[in-house]
Formats: sequence, structure tokens, C-alpha cells
Amino acid sequence: MPEVSPLFSSQWQISPASSPPQWLIDKIRLLNPSLDGRWAARLLWQRGIQQPETLAGFLKPEAYQPTGPEAFGAEMATAIARLVKAWETGDRVAIWGDFDADGVTATAVLWEGLGQFFGADRLSYSIPNRLTESHGLSCEGLAAIAAAGTRLVVTCDTGSTCRAEIDYAQDLGLDLIITDHHTLLPERPPVLALINPRSLPPEHPLATLSGVAVAYKLVEALYAALPQVPQQPLEALLDLVAIGLIADLVELRDDCRYLAQRGIRQLQRQQDPQTATRPGITRLLELCQKSGDRPTDISFGIGPRINAVSRIHGDARFCVELLTSRDRQRCAQLALETELANARRKSLQQDVFRQASTLLARTDLSTTSVIVLAEEGWPVGVLGLVANQVAQEYGRPTILLSIDLPGAEADGPRLARGSARSLNGIDLYDLVADQQFLLHRFGGHPFAAGLSLPADNIPLFRDAINQQFRQRLGDYIGTMAATLQADLELTAADLSAQLFQELKLLEPCGMGNPVPRLLIQRVWFDKARHFLLKDSQNQKTRYILTKFELWDATVQVGFPGTWWGHYREDLPSGLCDALVELDFNARDRRYEVRLIAVRPTEAAELPLSAIAPEMDWIVDGRTSDRLDVPEPALVMGDRPLAWNDFRPWFWQAYQADRPLVLAYPPPDAVTPQALWQRLIGIAKYLSRTGQSATQAQIQAKLKVSDRALQAGFAALECLGFQVTWSPDTADQLCRISWREPAPDPDPEGVPSPIAHFWQAVQEEQFRQQYFYEVPLGVIQTVAQQQLLHAELTESRALERGDRPPESPENPL
Repeated sequence: MPEVSPLFSSQWQISPASSPPQWLIDKIRLLNPSLDGRWAARLLWQRGIQQPETLAGFLKPEAYQPTGPEAFGAEMATAIARLVKAWETGDRVAIWGDFDADGVTATAVLWEGLGQFFGADRLSYSIPNRLTESHGLSCEGLAAIAAAGTRLVVTCDTGSTCRAEIDYAQDLGLDLIITDHHTLLPERPPVLALINPRSLPPEHPLATLSGVAVAYKLVEALYAALPQVPQQPLEALLDLVAIGLIADLVELRDDCRYLAQRGIRQLQRQQDPQTATRPGITRLLELCQKSGDRPTDISFGIGPRINAVSRIHGDARFCVELLTSRDRQRCAQLALETELANARRKSLQQDVFRQASTLLARTDLSTTSVIVLAEEGWPVGVLGLVANQVAQEYGRPTILLSIDLPGAEADGPRLARGSARSLNGIDLYDLVADQQFLLHRFGGHPFAAGLSLPADNIPLFRDAINQQFRQRLGDYIGTMAATLQADLELTAADLSAQLFQELKLLEPCGMGNPVPRLLIQRVWFDKARHFLLKDSQNQKTRYILTKFELWDATVQVGFPGTWWGHYREDLPSGLCDALVELDFNARDRRYEVRLIAVRPTEAAELPLSAIAPEMDWIVDGRTSDRLDVPEPALVMGDRPLAWNDFRPWFWQAYQADRPLVLAYPPPDAVTPQALWQRLIGIAKYLSRTGQSATQAQIQAKLKVSDRALQAGFAALECLGFQVTWSPDTADQLCRISWREPAPDPDPEGVPSPIAHFWQAVQEEQFRQQYFYEVPLGVIQTVAQQQLLHAELTESRALERGDRPPESPENPL
């Protein structure tokens, strides 16, 4: 059988280079004066944020108009009427939740939200056991609720398809209010109310709500119906909503994005002793060394820890107490249990993945369309996570099954239980559903599902689902490798705090708005080391993390990075292309890249000197008092602020076979504060005389870039000046006036916009100094790299019969 290495098996796709309009860049700079805005504008334009009226609402939740719960119509009205009646008559209410992070937080939202109306003696909650029960309602649980004298059950994140259990509840005389976001049955079941965003049109602002967000909408409607009752503000629930939304991987658009943005702000409050109200969340953030201000603090921190409890223990009910209790000592104990469960989950996940990889090494994947693996005793709780890993690395839908150990067949045939994960839009749910006659239980959605079947049926099930796949999709194996999308192509020199802040504008990221992935070509790795992670009790787990430095020809210092779940030997030793995500390590207080994938660089086996031109035509004249410029040389006299500023000069000189002289001067020894005073003087003169000036004229006076000048204009606004433009003129005339007498700057307490201007100028001066001092050899190496890349790109285009790429803009 062929041995398969998944390391380089994925297909890479680069987003087409886009040129966003200037208005988008300007708007981003206006909203965030400290940023250049070009990277963010390119990403936003790629992702469909192309109208001025949608931009502000996307970036700032204050500018978004949320949709009210009344959008659910009669279903919501009926549910609220029944809850109001229960409040008036003293009825008991039971909450039925689910065991994943979305279901747990949804249960917590209802427990705390409905708890404002129903005391602990009238309110209870139930969550199924992941390892011994399944998702959804159970007849045994409903019978226990009815026996306790409860007549109203509110579900969250579950219940829409539990038809048999719904019928049983009706026989028991229970009123059911279903709040859920999963698949709907073809016919509405006989429940009191069914609140599910899948009943709304796909383009509706509430259409992608997760279970916790639907539960929040129910509480929001009840707050509106009985505004005099709640003692806690509704917004206090938003941190719970953000955790469930982001952990459940729903599409974060419209109201989902709005709720996540506001929830993350609420989550940040849990790190401040003055505002913290949830000691359980505070302790979780401490244990995972997160600050709560990033969606990744949920997706890589809180979310996996909540999910780990049911994966390891089965019973996740104490997580609701962890999220809602105000008892610090109790929450510290529960948080530690959660942390240990997560450490155990990591080790089990790593073990099962390695065992699955061993099995796949003995499998002929050339004839396998759907991977089906089964082993005795695999921990069921981690099979979904591992199935997703296998699907992504081996490029095929994957089903992993744990076969009951011998002796478990006393009550019937020995069963295999597990999880299915798909990729690339393949509807795995539909494929598995066609084999229902072989299954014991099955449920889920097109890309993720859970199932069980008699162990004796596994060989037939494996053959049948692969045959069904081939009948529907034909010879699709060659195109099934997971497609990895690169959003931006840049260099290691571009990795910076500035870039991180621009990428952060897109957060919270999720489905439909993924974390930006960056392609850096011709890199190499240095100082790589791996180690076993330790749990909160300082015990080593079997989960591997590799740390390294990433280098290319544009940097003099390597950029730190991590690769989760891989050994240092997995890193290539030669030149390669890296797909990374830029992140901030809160524990080490540094920016770093998270390696997603790596592949050999094309033509990397050739020495650079064999395929790239010599660079002796680049002449260093930066520090010469008297410079004899050779004819017919090009002279670069403008100070660069980034490596891309060199590109057109390199290309023009190379194409014209002319020397390139670097003759730009050192940065001016003018402090940002002095430049600010100079800008105020210009503003006062223009406003007093009524004259106008072009942006280029003002820039020439200040010797700053367009980005810094835009920050300066924003700072002038906070002093009472008004900056307007004359768009009808070719040179974009600027007029400055004041709405009130122009004040002198206050020496005490610098306003934020002025500080942003100072920071922008300081950053530019730092960059100018760097490019003034950077050795000529480094500049020649960068030129060599850029020209080589252009030559290879043009060669590949000609081989494909495409038009060659256009040359960079002529700087002359």
C-alpha cells in the first residue's frame, strides 16, 4: 500500500489581488487614525464589505442596528405569553440544554435570564450525558420533569427534530418551548412554540444565530414584556452569548457579529477586579492565559475547555454553575476540573490521531473516497475532533468509530459509536443517511454528524458509503484535498504590530469571515524546538508544540512562531512557502505567527545565484556628501517606509538595464510634537485667510506620509477645526476652518487623536531610520528575491498560456 504523508497534500489557493477604492482606505483611517488601512481595506473588499453604509456597522457595533426578537413572529409571542403566565401563576419551569459549549452557555443564559423571573425553587435545568446519552430530549428525562410537578419545558440548542420525545411530552401534559438552531422537520411538530432561525429566510439578519443567541433573544423578549421585574441588566448575559457563538463556529454576520462584538467587550470586564462578576470565567481566562479581548481567547481558550468536560466526563452540568456562580472558591475548584479535563482531552486526541494515521499508512487511499476507521475502546468524546483532523490532513470525509469492548453485547449486538466530519462542501449527512438500514442511530448536519451501528455492519457500511460516493461524485478523489486559502501575500518584514491591528479590525472571525491567512514565500526556519505541554498541575501531557523563528531575506531578526501538534522534525530544512496566521501571545507579550501549512518553494533546489541576476547595479549613496551619479542611472531620492516602496525602482532599473542609486536622505530630526505644532500653524493660517492647499503641499511642508497626514487631520478635528475637500478639482484642494475660535493645544492630557498622530509620525521616523541604516547587502538580497519572484511568476503564466503579469508601476 502507498505510504501517505499529509504534510504537503493540501491544495493552496491565493485570493486574487484586489485594489480597494480609496474611499474605503480613507474611511478606515478616519475610524482608526493610527492605521494605514490598506491591508484591512483589501481584506474587507475581498469579503464583500463594499458599501460605505455597511462598513461602519461591520467595524463598530455602536453603528449597527440590531434586530429585535419580534422578528420570530407568532412563535416568539406565544412563548412569551406562556412564560408571563408561568410567572403570574407560580408555575415551575425546566430548562433542557445540550453538552457542547453552545448548549452549555445557552443553558446558562436561560438559567440566569429566566432566573430573574423564577426563583431557584421554580427553575431547574437538565443536560444529557455525552457518553451515555445522545443529543436532544429523552423520554426518561421528560418523565422525571413531569413527576416533579413541572408543566413548562424550555429547550436550548436542541429539540427541533425530537418528534418521538415531543409526542411523549404531549402525552405527559408538558408545554414545550423549543429554542434551537438545528435542522427543522418537514412538518412543524406539536409544540407550544418553535423558535428557530432556520424558519427565517437565509438572508435574514437572525438567520445564522446559534443556540445561545436564540436563547438570548427569548430572554430579551421576556425582559421587554416584564421590564419591571429583572434586577440584572440584559447586557450582563452577552459574555455568555459570545462564548457560545464563537465556540459553535456559526457564520458571524449581521446580528451574530453584533452580539459577538458586544459580548467580547463584556468578556473583557471579567479580567478587571473592579468590573468582574463571573469568577468562573475570570479563573478560566487565567488558566488559559488569555485576556478575553480576542475571539481566539474563546475559540482556543474557554470554548475547548467547556467542551472538554463532556468529552472526558460525559456530564457537563457543573459547567453551568462554573459560568453563573458568584462563589469564587467553588468556581476556582470547578475551573481547575475543567482545565484538567482539557489537558486530558488533548492527550487523548493526540493518541487517537496517531493511531488513525498508523491505520491510514496501511490503507490504499487511491481507492478510498470516504475514510472509515474503527477500533475497540477509542474514547468517543474526542472522535469528532480527530475525524476533523484526519479529514483536513488527508483530504477526504472521515468517519471514526469506537467499538464497544467485549462483554458489552449482553443487551444486544456490540455497537460502534462515533463521529463523521466532511470538507469541501461534500454533504456527508446525506451519504450516511442513505445507509440508515445499517445504522442504530444517526443525526447531525451536512458537515458533522454522530452515529452508531452494530459492529458487524462496519465492513458493509464502509463499502456501501464509498460506492455511494463514487456513484454521486465520480472520480472526485483527485480534487478532494483540503483547499487552503491565502488571503494576503507578503514578506516577513510586513509582520508587525501595525499589521496585527489592521487584521484585528475583521474580528470576530468565523465562518464566512475566517481569520486572515498570510502567504510568505521563500522562508526558512531556525531555532526550532518542540516540547510536551504541561497541564495546570505541571504534569506533562502528550500534546506537542513546536516553536521556531521564521526568516526570509527581508528581515535581520527572525519572527517567532508556533506549530501545534507537530514535532520540529516536521519543519522542512530548505526554502519553503509558509501559510500562517498572525497572533498576539498574551503570556509572552509578543506577536507571533501560527503556522497552518508549509510546502517546498518552487525552484528551491537551485542556488539563488543560478536563477537570479547579480545585484551590483544597486549603488549605495545614502551617506555620501558628494555623490557622482553614473549615467544613465535612476536615483531613488524619496525615503521608503516599507520594502514594497523599493519594488518599482528595482523593476524599472532591472528592465532598463540601468544602475539604481539609493540617495534618499536620513529622517529629519524633528519631534512628533514639533510637527504637530507646525500642522496647527498651517491649519490656523488656512482658516484665518480662507485659502486652500493641496494635500501634496501640506505633506511637503510636514514631510510626512499620507497616512500620518490623515491622522493629523483627525487630530485637528478634536481641536475644533473642520477639514473639507473640494472633490471637483484635480488636486483635491483642502480647506480648513473652525466651528469655533481655534484653541491652543492643552498641554495637560493629550487627546487620543493627537497621540495617534504622534505615534504615526514616530513610526514613520523609525521606518525611515531603519531603511537609512539597513546594509546594502540586505537591500540587494531583497531585490534579488523580488525579481526572482517576478520572473518565476511570469514564467509560470507563460507556461499556462496566461497573459504575463503587468510590470510594477513606473516610479519616474
